[in-house]
Amino acid sequence: MNGQNRKDIKPGLRVNITQKQDQRTGRLISGVVKDILTTSAFHSRGIQVRLRTGEGTRTRDYGDRP
Repeated sequence: MNGQNRKDIKPGLRVNITQKQDQRTGRLISGVVKDILTTSAFHSRGIQVRLRTGEGTRTRDYGDRP
């Protein structure tokens, strides 16, 4: 549940992300995946996504569908 494997992230999934400007503080934003932006199967810092609200960056962890 760490958001590093692309196969685990699907549109409609609720995820927690950290935006670039919040990486030092670790502030998380929760949202629902609209698009998956990372093309590789694995990324050590998290799969990059775009949320339905428009924010986009790397996933930290994920939960259930809304």
